[in-house]
Amino acid sequence: MRKPSRREPARAMLCLVACVFLFALPARTQTVAQHHMIAAANPYAAKAGLAMLRAGGSAVDAAIAAQMVLTLVEPESSGIGGGAFLLLWDPAKKRMTSFDGRETAPASATPAMFLDSAGKPRGHGDAIPGGLSVGVPGVVAMLDLAHRRYGRLPWARLFQPAIDLAEKGYAVPKKLAFTLKQSPQLAQMPDIKAHFFKADGTPYGEGDILKNPELAATLRLIAARGPQAFYGGAVAEAIVDAVRHAPVNPGGMTLADLAHYKALERAPVCDTYRQERVCSMGPPSSGGIAVLQVLEMLERFPSRSLAMDTPGGVHLFTQASRLAFADRGEYLGDPAFVDVPVKGLLDRTYLAGRSALIDPAKDMGQAMPGTPPLARADHAPQRSPEHAGTSHMSIVDDRGLVVSMTTTVEAPFGAQMMVKGFVLDNQLTDFSFDPVRDGKPVANAAGPGKHPLSAMAPTIVLGPDGRFRLALGSPGGPLIIDYVAQALIALIDGNLPPGVAASQPHAANLNSPTLLEKDTALEALGPRLTAMGHSVATPAVEKSGLNIVERTPRGYVGASDPRRDGVALGD
Repeated sequence: MRKPSRREPARAMLCLVACVFLFALPARTQTVAQHHMIAAANPYAAKAGLAMLRAGGSAVDAAIAAQMVLTLVEPESSGIGGGAFLLLWDPAKKRMTSFDGRETAPASATPAMFLDSAGKPRGHGDAIPGGLSVGVPGVVAMLDLAHRRYGRLPWARLFQPAIDLAEKGYAVPKKLAFTLKQSPQLAQMPDIKAHFFKADGTPYGEGDILKNPELAATLRLIAARGPQAFYGGAVAEAIVDAVRHAPVNPGGMTLADLAHYKALERAPVCDTYRQERVCSMGPPSSGGIAVLQVLEMLERFPSRSLAMDTPGGVHLFTQASRLAFADRGEYLGDPAFVDVPVKGLLDRTYLAGRSALIDPAKDMGQAMPGTPPLARADHAPQRSPEHAGTSHMSIVDDRGLVVSMTTTVEAPFGAQMMVKGFVLDNQLTDFSFDPVRDGKPVANAAGPGKHPLSAMAPTIVLGPDGRFRLALGSPGGPLIIDYVAQALIALIDGNLPPGVAASQPHAANLNSPTLLEKDTALEALGPRLTAMGHSVATPAVEKSGLNIVERTPRGYVGASDPRRDGVALGD
């Protein structure tokens, strides 16, 4: 049975100030469960995952069922036409591992693919919509790989909730309706217009019933024949045809690009913070390294000084974030193409030196990248023009297997094209549009078969006893790094419950102006931060979508970010 969470008195006192501070973002009711839990971005998806957990399925089984439903009900954020990273903790083997389902560039990709006729980088909006930005989707192959190693239920069974919902119809969720209403230009793309807009030209609204029989047929095919039904045959042919004959920005993807795609199992990146073992996704994601760098640079400061409802806490956090983003722009890329100095970037001595650059009283301005051990200075800094059509889920099953999975189509509605009932990603625009700077190649320049850099940071934390404590992650483009790091500080340093940690207002710094979440109490800190030298902005940025599961003495506690449609469910 699900029931509202009540925290023990001591913990409630610890969060009293934060709870009052968060009046503008009321925490969504938490869920407590004894056996299994899923926190996902949409109730339909969470219910599908919970059904698999109740049937004795693994956390991986639940993730597959939830992802197939998200393809239907949250197409603006994720789906089988995109990619994902999955972090997994196996308590039986005491093993942390990760699965890479990041999209790859087709063989036709070149470092100059996003330059205009004058050799200058195109505007990000100029490359979307259309086929040029579509990467070879990886989520189906990745989920198959994880299922073969950690699944318990039959593959086909995991698709049935999404198939049933696609045929019977679902009530359009709030976020999908909002995205359609705020983006009337989507109606200019025929696939999107045909599926998400009514005959009178207006978009479907919240609560309208929407069906997708074409997606149901596609999912039936993949359920029966496995991933080969996606990477070959009619589905692959439809993807290639759409990309190559897009009404704008056609691309060069081929059937061979799809047939040759391979998901990978990779070692995660891990480090200790306040006696907790924090693990996240390594390259080609920058998210895990950057999150760990932020934490390690802040560890020398007392926990009480990191409270994000104070100017001092926001200041310290944004300084560490500046330094992490400076390193990210210099050194991170696809490890198959770039020599990423992972050990050097996480070296304790190196990070102590970087932390020493933080002045507790004054903003440092734009940070420069450091020189970590084993690093080669043969690449120029870059900034990826990332968008944030992304989703996250956190899951734990009856056997204690834990999944933290972040999944994406990149921009809302990806490339704004659909085939066989699902949206195609625009992941290639996560490459640097400028392949050369200061006479040096950029680490994240495009290339055949290359994974574009990501900021996704699915994270799992083990307590000092070596047992699972936390699973979390968020959408948000490059802001994912700050969203996840800030939540970890709230949970570990502040000892806040998941519902409060997911709801807290956000401050961020991508080595640029300090961002304070608009229409929250954080805005009141602006004058104090300005006096410390910060250039403060309160733009309308991509909202977070944290989904958190925590193991406590009372059971698993789950919570979903109130900014989106998510929910935590368990038994």
